Formats: sequence, structure tokens, C-alpha cells
Amino acid sequence: MGMQEFDLMVIGGGPAGYVACERAGALGMRVVLFESRALGGVCLNEGCIPSKVLLNSAKIYNYALHGESYGVTVSSAQLDHQAVIARKNSVREKLVAGVSAKMKRNKVTVISGRASVAGRDDNGFIVEALGEQYSAARLLIAAGSQPIIPPIPGLAEGLESGFVLTSREILDIQQLPAKLVIVGGGVIGLEMASYFNTAGCEVTVVEMLDHIGGALDSELSKRMLKAYQGQGITFMLGSKVTELTADSVICESKQGQQTVVADKVLMCIGRRACAEDLGLETLGVLIERGAVVTDEHMRTNVSGLYAAGDINGKSMLAHTAYREAEVAINHMTGKKDSMRYDAVPAVIYTNPEAACVGETLESAKEKGFNARSVKLPISYSGRYLAENEGGDGFCKLIVDSTHSCLLGVHIMGSYASEMIYGAAMMIETQMRIEDIKELVFPHPTVGEIIRETLFEI
Repeated sequence: MGMQEFDLMVIGGGPAGYVACERAGALGMRVVLFESRALGGVCLNEGCIPSKVLLNSAKIYNYALHGESYGVTVSSAQLDHQAVIARKNSVREKLVAGVSAKMKRNKVTVISGRASVAGRDDNGFIVEALGEQYSAARLLIAAGSQPIIPPIPGLAEGLESGFVLTSREILDIQQLPAKLVIVGGGVIGLEMASYFNTAGCEVTVVEMLDHIGGALDSELSKRMLKAYQGQGITFMLGSKVTELTADSVICESKQGQQTVVADKVLMCIGRRACAEDLGLETLGVLIERGAVVTDEHMRTNVSGLYAAGDINGKSMLAHTAYREAEVAINHMTGKKDSMRYDAVPAVIYTNPEAACVGETLESAKEKGFNARSVKLPISYSGRYLAENEGGDGFCKLIVDSTHSCLLGVHIMGSYASEMIYGAAMMIETQMRIEDIKELVFPHPTVGEIIRETLFEI
């Protein structure tokens, strides 16, 4: 068969790839999508969605265990982990089928196989997959990311034996480990710690930094740590893993060397872009720190070649990938658009939830803003008090005093994940504080805490 020609080729069927295909197909472009695993990428298959299924089951179980605080007594609540995993698979299959249906509806050709760039000719880029060649004037790389596997002695052997797991394997584990050690106190580590702790495992989180949650607001990080510790999760902060044996994790800290016995180890110290083995070197694509370099239109240094999602290493979040994909397609089709990263929300879906957007007080001051913070306990919300016993959450606003607008919002408490988009909208549109105060929030909602905190300014 000869060269198959399209208007756009997309490598990678995760959030960036499938949204790009959906938008481009809807605009009448002839699109081909290459995906070597399952449509939906890490997000739908082994990340965002599967972990939320587990965490929701943990939340329901936790409510059942402590229902007496709300006047509800449950005599024999149990969490059936295998049933939770089965439901996770069912949800995943429905969503993957939904993505497949979207591709068909937008007339996208889907190639289920590994693709690599073979160069370009006068007609455009050439991609090879399953022994066939494809061509298009435009190419979008959306190959995503994979877990970082550091060169720790014993780690390779642990991965091979099944003693060490990544976020891919942990979401399919059929038997709960009695003792689980999680290496990495970022979002993935914390969410998995929350589920497996609630499910009855003895969970220890080893984190090299002196705090959890990475770039979280420092107060939010401390408050979340306190909440997790209260639930029974053990944290070893300022600890570096130096070796893995067949049944333990050896760590170094200021206190010296410690050995933690484990039945399973989850390695989640971060993710890195999958920029290798794609044939990008045939085009001379600029790569820095392992990620493809892109501008505000998602263009690479090669004309006609774009990159979106984790592959560019800018903001490894599915919702960032969605927006980057749209920006790329808009630029290809002549619509004025650019990617902005100042108001991208981030969420930790544990119980309690944490959500944030924009600057912390520290980062705002480092950037030269005339910034200050205001804060209220989330118990100022009537709905929060009605639904939660003994919560310790809060809402913190970072304010630009010179221009009277919001720079950042940081929330700990129920529904934080669902209300943070409103805060992101306020920051993205640079709304004045006085204008936000005039917005009518529904009552009673936990989201009112944003408005209440505004009046503390």
C-alpha cells in the first residue's frame, strides 16, 4: 500500500491526543491518531479516573465506619478491594469506549500500534506504524509521560519480582498488602496512601523533601500532613531511599539509616516525558531536560510540528493537556489563541480534599507582586458544618494589593475540587476584588467560603 495522506497526524491517544483529534475532526480536518496501548492514555487507564474510583469507595467506607457522628449506625461495613478494582475496570472500559465513539463521530482514523517519525518530505511529515507509512503537513506529538525509575540499588530487581510497583500496577493489585511503603509524597503518593490506609493497610510514605505535596502552599501542606497522620498514615520526611532489599526499604535521613519492612513498595517520585524512541531526532526537535520544548502556541522549533500534554513537561495534568491540545489546533487553523499557565488548578482528591490555583504567598513575593494573604476556617461555611464533624480545613486567598485582584486560592475541605474552577476563572480573567464581592454565591454551599474570605480583605 502507498503512503496514506492526512491533514494532521497525532501520536498518543491520551487527553492531549484525543482532544486534539476531536477538535480537529470537528473542524473537518482529516486526522489519524496513533496509540500503542489504550485510548485515553494514562489518565483514563491508570491514573486520574481509576484512582478516583478507589478513593470514592474509600470515602464511602470511611463514612460507614464513622456514621454514628451523623446519626447513622452501620453494623458491619467492609471494603471489598477486589470488587473496587472490578468497578474501576468497568468505569475505565466505559470511558475508553466513549473516547473511541468520539473518534468515530469526528471521522478520526485510529491506528492501534506504535508509531515513529521517519522524517519529512515536500508533502509533510512521515510516520511509520505497523509497517505502513502515513503523511501529513502537520504533526502533533502527545506521547505523554511515564514514571521516573531512579537508579536505586535493588529497584530493578524489585520491579522484576513484583515487590516494587508503579502507579500502573498498583491500580490493578488484587490482594491488599499488609504493609505498603510508598516512595514519594506528591499527589499520586498521597492519593494511594489515602486509599490503602482506609482499606486497612499499614502505610508508610517516604519523602525526600521536608514536606508533602511538592509545591503546595506551605500551610496547606502542613495541615494535610496533620490530617493524614491522624488517619494513621506514617510519614518519613527528609528521607532518601538508598537501597531496596527483597522485603524492605532502606532510607537515609538526618537521624541516620532506617529499614522499613514492606510487602509491597509503590515507587512514585514523579513522571518524565516520553520523548525517546519516537524518531524525533530525524527532525532535529529541540528537547530540554527530556521534554519537547514548546512555545505559547504549542509549536516546537520545527515548523508544522506541535507538542501537547506531558510530553512538553510544562504542567503534567490532564486538564492542562486538554487546553494545550485546543491551543495547538486553534493555531493550526488560524484562530488566535495562546496557552497560559497562571491559572491552572491542581487537586488532591483525598479525604479531606485539597485544591489550589495560582500563586502561593511565597511565589507571589518572589515574582515581585505586592502580595498579602487572608484566610478563614472552612467551618465558616454552614453546609460544611452540616456535613462534616471535626474538619480542620480552610480557605486562603493570595491578593495583589496594588491591583486589587486575586493571585492565588488554596482550599482544604470537602468539594474543594469542584469549587476551584471558579477561583481559576477569577484569576484567569483578572477580576477585581470589588467585582467578585458582587457575585451571588448559592447558599448554603461550601463554595461560599471564597466569598466570605474576600470580605476579610
